[in-house]
Amino acid sequence: MVRVAAVGDIHCGKTCAAELQGWLAEASERADVLLFCGDLTDYGLAEEARALARVLVASVRIPMLAVLGNHEFESGQPDEVRAVLRDAGVQVLDGEGVEIKGVGFAGVKGFGGGFGERALEPWGEPIIKAFVHEAIEEALKLEKALARLQTPQRVVLLHYTPIQATAEGEPPEIFPFLGSSRLEEPINRLNVSVVFHGHAHAGSLEGQTRTGIPVYNVALPLLRRQGVGGPPIRFHEIRVDRAQP
Repeated sequence: MVRVAAVGDIHCGKTCAAELQGWLAEASERADVLLFCGDLTDYGLAEEARALARVLVASVRIPMLAVLGNHEFESGQPDEVRAVLRDAGVQVLDGEGVEIKGVGFAGVKGFGGGFGERALEPWGEPIIKAFVHEAIEEALKLEKALARLQTPQRVVLLHYTPIQATAEGEPPEIFPFLGSSRLEEPINRLNVSVVFHGHAHAGSLEGQTRTGIPVYNVALPLLRRQGVGGPPIRFHEIRVDRAQP
């Protein structure tokens, strides 16, 4: 088994929550890979990323993967935030795939647009077309990342949700800003084992894609409120064929 620990929406400010280091240290002891599902910082400042980096360096001893969230773009410093996280040992995925212990991981931020028949279409004003184009581009990046992976087991790491089920609990009026079913299409087609995302703080913990692939909302405020037991981090085991490296 490869054990994955996943959490999103830490929202680390210029100082991080005092208990965060303890949670991450425990996750480092219990898991093989640590995933961050975006919104690692509060206002997307490099200073905030450095505060988190100090915690990560002090507490985590396993591979770390992340995607950025919408908060990382608030102050126009996503590249600086990414560089700080990279220097702390975090591999930030943006349309890339990586293999760890025989499991493939693909990650993108994702985007909004809504779900199913109510998804926003690229029609009308240019700004609406640009909004939908961003969602399509994120889905295409995810598809390419998954297609490059050669592992039977594949994990998807997002910030925005690919299904409506894990947004349930949030006001329906904001569903279009919590995720996009365009992200679900490559997940269903390309042999994905499990999906983790954040962003929907008041959403639901679990859901499935149309083809039955499990999707977990690992937003920290939600995990705290639901009382998952132990640190507010989702742990998930993935069976890997012993013949794999």
